[in-house]
Amino acid sequence: MSYSTSSHPPQNRPDATETSGQSANQPTSSSELPSLKIRLHQSLRQFPDFPSPGVLFEDILPLFSDPILHQDLIHALELHIKTNYPSGQRPDIIVGLEARGWLFGPSLALRLGAGFVPVRKQGKLPGPTETASYEKEYGKDFFQIQTDAIKEGQLVLIVDDIIATGGSAAAAGSLVKRLGGTLLGYVFVLELDFLKGREKLNAPVYTLLSSQDDSFAKT
Repeated sequence: MSYSTSSHPPQNRPDATETSGQSANQPTSSSELPSLKIRLHQSLRQFPDFPSPGVLFEDILPLFSDPILHQDLIHALELHIKTNYPSGQRPDIIVGLEARGWLFGPSLALRLGAGFVPVRKQGKLPGPTETASYEKEYGKDFFQIQTDAIKEGQLVLIVDDIIATGGSAAAAGSLVKRLGGTLLGYVFVLELDFLKGREKLNAPVYTLLSSQDDSFAKT
């Protein structure tokens, strides 16, 4: 019986860590980012009037259906973090917001040698939790995190797919601080610039891609 490893994949299956030409542990430089961003942006889809009239829905799911695009996404985010946070100041914990922050948060955490912690809607997590509210179009919603998920002084990055109004991300940031974590910043795949969500966040914000202006959106 033979076994395959990441360094010796089966002959009929490519090594996923090399599909974009880079080792998982050896990011090269930020000079790669422009070409990565172009490939990723070209793969997004937009759906007008979903889920309601006047909304242009940004669909990031094609980035995960193709293993090379998925690899490119994680690699681009890893490059940003390792370029902007020197060794010794990189995150101990990646916090992913329900639900699309979970699509890439765990993979990014593994690349960085960090832990992954989910933030969930109220009532979804077992055990003691901390709760924070945020405003939505039709009232409040609530995020929760387990009270033992982050230790005092741990360095934390919060990730999600899109920053829109910024309310949910701000709530997650408040939960990190309540548990004693040091919030390094926020990382998003997309930003809806016209909603100015980053103005609600009190830590550095990085978005891989920008999308939309106020010419279409009506909400």
